Amino acid sequence: MSGTIQNNLITVRQGDSFTLDLLIKERGQPLNLSGAGILMQVREKDGGNLLFEISGTAVDAANGKMALVITPTQTSNTVGDYACDIQLTTAGGDVHTIWPANVNQIGTFRITEQVTQ
Repeated sequence: MSGTIQNNLITVRQGDSFTLDLLIKERGQPLNLSGAGILMQVREKDGGNLLFEISGTAVDAANGKMALVITPTQTSNTVGDYACDIQLTTAGGDVHTIWPANVNQIGTFRITEQVTQ
C-alpha cells in the first residue's frame, strides 16, 4: 500500500508493507503466466550481499497478473538505496528481466525514513 514504482526506482518507507501488482504483457496482450515464476532480489549496492528476495504470487496467471508482497520485516532494513531487479521465468524455463525494462540500468530499491516506530 505504501510505496511507489517508477522506471528504475521502487520506494518504500522503512517498516511499511507494499504490494507490487504486476500485469505482464507481450505485444500489448496479457501474457499467460501459468507455470511461470517471478522473483525479485534486493542486494547491497557495494558488496552485492542479498538483503532479501520475494517470489511472486499468482493473482490471475492466465491473464498475466502476479503480485510481489513486500513485508515490514523486509523494509525494516537500514534506510538507503539498494540494487534490485525482477525476473520472470517462463514455464518453458526462459528467464527475462522485466524490471527495470532498460537493459542499461540497474534498478534501485529505496527505503526511506519513518517517524512512527
